[in-house]
Amino acid sequence: MVKMFKGMIIALMPAALLSIYLYREKALFLILVGVATAVGAEALFQFIFKRKYSFKDGGAITTGLLLALSVSPSTPLHILAIAAAVGIIAGKHVFGGFPKNLFNPALFGRLFLVLAFPTAMSPWLSQVDMVSTTTPLQHFRATGETTSIWNLFIGNVPGSIGEVSALALLLGAAYLFYNKYANWRAPAGILSAVAVMALINGQNPLFHIFSGSIIYGAFFMATDPVTSPKSDEGRWIFGIAIGVLIMAMRYWGWAVEGTTFAIIGMNYFVPFINTEVTRIKKRQGQEGSVKPLHLLT
Repeated sequence: MVKMFKGMIIALMPAALLSIYLYREKALFLILVGVATAVGAEALFQFIFKRKYSFKDGGAITTGLLLALSVSPSTPLHILAIAAAVGIIAGKHVFGGFPKNLFNPALFGRLFLVLAFPTAMSPWLSQVDMVSTTTPLQHFRATGETTSIWNLFIGNVPGSIGEVSALALLLGAAYLFYNKYANWRAPAGILSAVAVMALINGQNPLFHIFSGSIIYGAFFMATDPVTSPKSDEGRWIFGIAIGVLIMAMRYWGWAVEGTTFAIIGMNYFVPFINTEVTRIKKRQGQEGSVKPLHLLT
C-alpha cells in the first residue's frame, strides 16, 4: 500500500499547487499544518500505545493532505490541526489502524470539523484578493442560478482550497487510474447518479458534477480500497448510493454540500455490502469472484 499512498500524494499535486497559487500563504499553511499534525498525531499515538510506527508509509501524509485540501481558505489553523488529529486517531487508529478503519480518516476529520466547528470555514473567500464571497452552491441554493461551467472546470470560483478546479482534480484522477491505484467504478456510479438526478430536475449535470466536492470526493475519497467495497458490483452500489445522497442533500438537506456525509454514511454500510454481494454470488455459484483489496481493477 506504500506505492498507493505515494501515488495518491502525487495525484493530489496539481490541486495542491493550484491552491497555493490561488490562495497564497493561506493554502500553504493549511497544507503544512494538516500534514504535520496528521503525521505527528499518528506518531504520538503509536508511541503512547507502543505500536509499530507506520507514518513512513505515507498514509498519515495522505490523510493530512486530503483533509487540508478540503477546507476553506479561512479555516483557522488550530481547528484544522484538531480535525487532523481526530481523523487520524478516532477515524483510523481506534479501529486498529490501516487497513482496519471503517471510515475514511480524512473525511472523518472533516466531518468532525463541520459538526464541532460549524462556522470555522466561514467566510468563504475569493481567490487572490481574499474578500468574502459565496460559493457556487451557496449562490445556487439562494438564487437558483448556476455558475459558468468553464469557470468551474478551470477553478475560477471560490471554494475549498483543493476542490475548486475540476481540471486539476481530473488530471490527478487520470494518474491514479493509469497506474491502477484506484478503481473507476465507484466514481462512475457517483457521477452517473448525480447526472441522472440533475437531468430529472431539469438542470445541467455538469454544474452539479463540477461544483462543490463531488469530483474530489468521487475520485480521491470514495476510491479508498479499505473503506469502499471489495467487489465491482459493490462499488457500483456504493457509488450510486453516494451520488443519490449527495443530490438529495443538495436539493432538500440543511447543508448545501453533502459529499462528506454521503461517503461517510456509505462507509458504514461497506461491510454489509461486501457480505451480501459475497452471499449472493455464492448462491449463484460464483464464489471466488470478489476481488481482494490489492486488486483494484
